[in-house]
Amino acid sequence: SYRISYDPTRYPKYIPEAYCLCKGCLMGIFGEENFHFRSTPVYMPTVILRRTSSCAGGRYVYTEDYITIPVGCTCVPEPEKEAESVNSSIDK
Repeated sequence: SYRISYDPTRYPKYIPEAYCLCKGCLMGIFGEENFHFRSTPVYMPTVILRRTSSCAGGRYVYTEDYITIPVGCTCVPEPEKEAESVNSSIDK
């Protein structure tokens, strides 16, 4: 899903930003939520124009600003919790 981010000092003023609806990932034939994976946002760097406090010729002055925007969600595997037991067996 998306939310609309609004900033009156930015161009564009409105930017859609994605957010993940599920904690896990929908998988399998019936689309059940799998908690061995987690939904995480995917970010994209983009350039916007940010209005400064100065004016030139009766118009606002803008500067380039680089921001990252969440554009969607993807699934990533959850880290395995057995890592501690693997390390402890190496120490023995």
